[in-house]
Amino acid sequence: MKLTILGCYAATPRTITNPTSQVLEIKNRMFLIDCGEGTQVQLRKNKIKFSKINHVFISHLHGDHFFGLIGLISTFSLLGRTTDLHVYGPKGVKEITLLQLKLSSSWTNYNLFFHELESKDSVVVFEDEKVLVKTIPLQHRVYTNGFLFQEKLDKRKINIEAVQSYNIETCFYQNIKNGKDILLENGQLIPNTQLTFDPEPSMSYAFCSDTVYDESILSIIEKVDVLYHEATFLESEKALANKTMHSTAIEAATIAAKANAKKLILGHYSTRYDGIEKFKQEAQTVFSEVELADDGKSFAF
Repeated sequence: MKLTILGCYAATPRTITNPTSQVLEIKNRMFLIDCGEGTQVQLRKNKIKFSKINHVFISHLHGDHFFGLIGLISTFSLLGRTTDLHVYGPKGVKEITLLQLKLSSSWTNYNLFFHELESKDSVVVFEDEKVLVKTIPLQHRVYTNGFLFQEKLDKRKINIEAVQSYNIETCFYQNIKNGKDILLENGQLIPNTQLTFDPEPSMSYAFCSDTVYDESILSIIEKVDVLYHEATFLESEKALANKTMHSTAIEAATIAAKANAKKLILGHYSTRYDGIEKFKQEAQTVFSEVELADDGKSFAF
């Protein structure tokens, strides 16, 4: 699993920082999460191929999280894209995007599918044989979701030495790979666990976009491997965080601690601060495993 931060600062783009957008590579899938202004420029700077992005997840319809979407969709057309593109986001994302395409006569030459979200409960929005994605309902000034990305367990790998020690014929190998026990001719039942290796542990990543401190998400993100949680303000601006329905670094760390997360990544910093190191310092008073997101920074898990 690899996470590349394209932008992680709040509100307005600057020459030195970008609004929220990130790319998650998981099980050979590449997911774009949020798409603030400048996203496609950041994709180029980080040498991420546009053609590998087939799924875009939009947390909410505040500009610093999706104003880059129409530009990216248009650029895909200019580059001759033919592969389907799926967009997952709040109800309204389809209307506003299609209106922009209509008024600019810029219809795509590829299929564009919108999966609009309205539920206030956690729902599965994407699933294939390798990955499952579900929403994390968040509390913000507009309808907002985070997203939980979960790897599915791989099949158990066959232990050739163990299989050969029982003189099991090759015609049974697929059954072993599928998790079945094997009954020998002498009537002995060999458990599958004795014939296979455990698969690699599955990983999970939770993206919690703009939100107030909200413990109702704990059951959804319990024991997540990596949690990205917004930390717009330091504790000195906690009153402002409450007013604008954002979180402080300490509140993000508290969520990580109560969820038993393995690692916390902070982001969505207000640009009022001279630097971001203090966000980590404050968060670590509550939760030790803290990393700071920054534009262009990658994390491998």
